[in-house]
Amino acid sequence: MGKVFKVGLIGCGHIAETYFRAHKYFNNFKIIKCADINHLAAKKCALIYKIQALSVKDLLKDKEIEIILNLTVPKSHYEVSKKALLHNKHVYTEKPMAISIEHGKKLLRIAKKKKLYIGNAPDTFLGGGNQKSKELLENNFIGKINLGNIIFAYPGVQSYHPNPEPWFAKKEGGPVIDMGPYYLTALVNLLGPAKQVWGSLMWNKKKRIIGIGPRKGKSIKVLSPTTYLGTIFFKNKTIIRFTLSFDVIAHHRNHIELYGEKGSILVPDPNMFGGSVFTCKRLGGVWKEHKTNKMPLGKINIREKSLRANEAPINANYRGVGLAEMAYCIKNNIKHRCNGELSFHVLDIIQSIMKAAKKRRRINIKSTCKIPKRFTSLEIKKILK
Repeated sequence: MGKVFKVGLIGCGHIAETYFRAHKYFNNFKIIKCADINHLAAKKCALIYKIQALSVKDLLKDKEIEIILNLTVPKSHYEVSKKALLHNKHVYTEKPMAISIEHGKKLLRIAKKKKLYIGNAPDTFLGGGNQKSKELLENNFIGKINLGNIIFAYPGVQSYHPNPEPWFAKKEGGPVIDMGPYYLTALVNLLGPAKQVWGSLMWNKKKRIIGIGPRKGKSIKVLSPTTYLGTIFFKNKTIIRFTLSFDVIAHHRNHIELYGEKGSILVPDPNMFGGSVFTCKRLGGVWKEHKTNKMPLGKINIREKSLRANEAPINANYRGVGLAEMAYCIKNNIKHRCNGELSFHVLDIIQSIMKAAKKRRRINIKSTCKIPKRFTSLEIKKILK
């Protein structure tokens, strides 16, 4: 049995259940203690998962804890991650790593100075869908990618989250911060770093109605734009058009479409791990299906409704693999894939999109990162139970 890292969870909200479920799949980390600014939430979490509840302050000081899993709301990511690093603990955070460029830079500086690992969701790009797409692109299956489209569009977080206010808040709200990380991380994994963006925004309803939980039917204020449209220019000269929206009831477009010199590829939902990849190499040709359901992180593992209302009843969901892969890399002193530089570059794209839309002009992206290496079956099997 290899080393099992002891993890302390801060933020016992909606997403916590998914990370506890990761214990079923991964062999090198264990959440043993939890904390929340609402101590009642921490006590409830501790009771359900048979772990110890502490105050946030005591958890950060706890010498037994090696990694802090930061599941707080976006505006708190920076402060919690900073405190974790200053207490000499590695940290893995839900997306995004912060809500400002300056805060992201500070986290990277602290982590580098203290020689600590900082990891960040999303880790869905490590799943079968995006990795199969990466394999096909790296093998030049459809040639050089010239252009493409991405779309995330649905009615809004209020439909499935019992406390959706942070997603409509002034600074950390909106679809780019909420769902942009999945799509942008997937694109950087496939195409490399971006260099420039421009866009426009739309501000729809000023109020939304909570659709689930004990506050169902309550009206909340919308303090952020709810739709962004625009273009991302990548350093490899690929141009991607994007739609990110909380204002669409339904659509029938694919999540990510990339168009190459020898054909086109449909990349599956970047919010999930599995799904088939489709390619077509001639006008009017048949779309070829590349299945991922036999890949280690593409197999269906969810066959009933979870507590998270936005999860499909049947899907491949291995959230937590980014934390497990980071733990493996800490032990072996190697670079992890969900690393701080990648997360910071995605944060830079997010902030640049919102700035470009607000100012109605192109914004150059100053940061960069290395393209993550393909996640091989051999590597994955080392962290699976």
